[in-house]
Amino acid sequence: MKIFGKLIGAAAMAALVGMSASAKAEDDVKLRLNWMYYGSHAGFALGKVKGYYKDAGINLDIRSGNGSGSAHRLVANGDSTFSYGSCGSMAKLASEGAPLVSVMVIDAMGTEAILINPDSGIKDIKDLKGKALLTTANAGVNTFFPIVLANAGLAESDITLTNVADGALVSSYLQGAGGAVGILGGLDDKPAEIKANGGKEPVAFPYSSYGVNQVGYCIVATKDLIEKNPDLVKRFVQATIKSYKETEKDPVAAVAAMGDIVGGTMNEDAGKAQALEVLKVTLGILYSPANKDKVLGLNVDSDWADMIALMKKFNGLDPNADPKSFYTNAFVQ
Repeated sequence: MKIFGKLIGAAAMAALVGMSASAKAEDDVKLRLNWMYYGSHAGFALGKVKGYYKDAGINLDIRSGNGSGSAHRLVANGDSTFSYGSCGSMAKLASEGAPLVSVMVIDAMGTEAILINPDSGIKDIKDLKGKALLTTANAGVNTFFPIVLANAGLAESDITLTNVADGALVSSYLQGAGGAVGILGGLDDKPAEIKANGGKEPVAFPYSSYGVNQVGYCIVATKDLIEKNPDLVKRFVQATIKSYKETEKDPVAAVAAMGDIVGGTMNEDAGKAQALEVLKVTLGILYSPANKDKVLGLNVDSDWADMIALMKKFNGLDPNADPKSFYTNAFVQ
């Protein structure tokens, strides 16, 4: 090949190609989390710090969120490229017309629960009749709460459910705001946060104990992005899979990476210990029992079918909705 009249050899040509590739602009990608940073997010941080996203040609900007519903809406309206949040929350929004699809699953099973102050004396879920609970307006945990109540023999009118400000859920719980005896929250993060703030281990009524078989947390993209830039989706998904596989091998390093990004208490011993406790819950549910081959990120057909069937019965989801319309495995396998 000649450039400026000079012949370039194979070695020089390879160097030139390498320079051209490195000079290529990275794709700016904004990942919207379901909440402020906590342990479950450490895999994303590890991938960013280790350069896995950069190696995939992605300049990753990880942003905190205000609940799964809010995170998914920010993807739907174009503010963010991908979101990490409740699959059930995403399915509800998609059924209402939001052009959203799950492109991979991280938390393959739900960790949602009713978490009760042990000093309340409540030992059975039926004891919640006439009591008050706290939640946040956009939390994915709200999606299946009516199903839990119905399967426990309670009505929604039996419970006073009060929304509190984003980020104030645990502090409001510890203060007993509004006479509330508990909160709706994830077993992956909220018990650790409660204990870190001086509270006792809460009494938990997991949704899974009341007939809720759900897919946990997904990476969500718009149909438009999938159609117009599938290569970007593929690179992001594969970098995320690599990040969480490495997190499985070394969760302590993942927590340290998150501390490097967030700083503050997240970079202190107590903050790291809390984050590690949370992360280990997420790492324990990367694969559902139906994911026989343990393919990280896989949207499992039977898991989605079970969840969508529940949503049709209890959440008013379109009875004709096809479970497979809510997800794709094109970028996982």
